[in-house]
Amino acid sequence: MKDTLLITGGTGFLGKRLALALKDRYEVVLTGRNNKQNMEAKAFTGCEVAPMDIAAIESVRDTFRAYKPKVVIHAAATKFVDLAEKFPMECVDVNVVGSQNVARVAVENEVRTVIGISTDKAAPPVRNIYGLSKATMERLFCAMNDKTNTRFTCVRYGNVAWSTGSVLPVWRKMHAQTGVIGTTGPEMRRFFFTVDEAVQLVITALDHIELTQGKVLSRMMKAAQMQEILEVWVQHKGGSYERIEGRPGERNDEYLIGELELPYTQELDFHGIKHYLISFNEKVANPTPFGLSSANTERLSEAEILAIINNPPIEETGV
Repeated sequence: MKDTLLITGGTGFLGKRLALALKDRYEVVLTGRNNKQNMEAKAFTGCEVAPMDIAAIESVRDTFRAYKPKVVIHAAATKFVDLAEKFPMECVDVNVVGSQNVARVAVENEVRTVIGISTDKAAPPVRNIYGLSKATMERLFCAMNDKTNTRFTCVRYGNVAWSTGSVLPVWRKMHAQTGVIGTTGPEMRRFFFTVDEAVQLVITALDHIELTQGKVLSRMMKAAQMQEILEVWVQHKGGSYERIEGRPGERNDEYLIGELELPYTQELDFHGIKHYLISFNEKVANPTPFGLSSANTERLSEAEILAIINNPPIEETGV
């Protein structure tokens, strides 16, 4: 009989793809607070779904008691930088208190492994409330690892291409409606990788939990300047782009490994790809020599940008 794996925020873009990748290994249960999205996720993945609001601890307790998961992937979050600046209470309720609720209930129910999904915006120097909330989740989960038999870890990465609310689907909608794409910062640089790569990072953390527990796992990622992506888009799809008003909380570059984290970060190789393992309070023998930012990492080539633009993931089936 397969163990149960529960994904918080399982009805989101990443959660559904994690379900598809892991449902042969586990009995997967997807949870979310929007029942319409729950129904769509069930149709898309064929997995069990359950309503759950991570900001309400009794809701989390009810669901964990019902399904008794052995593994939890904590992907639920409010993730829009500008909305978190405008509605900070909701960001804290979901990303901080919600993560605390998941951790507490996981320990209560003797969950074997918990993996938190984090973001490059959590790396120092933190620029916004969203990044602060995710940095708190990372610290919380890693600190909990030594206090219980439940093993905690986090993964940290940049923009997942075509994820809900991210720049590519927003641009596609603008392009379809008017032919003009609005950009808040053509000079900004961002890490990009595919949803398949995002899923694989989670699986790597899970498969190597004896090594990753109590730490944050990230990996080498390429970046692109927004203007580079826009120019490739316009060249191959037509239309034009223009600068529009910026959003609060943004910064020109993102960081996967901040300078303050260098003494605590070691480099590892998984599947021929350089990974980074961050241990917040334990210095490593051979630390990574320099921080990884969207300014100093390898740049996506025009062919790689075009491949990302031309290959959005399969759309969900509506119900």
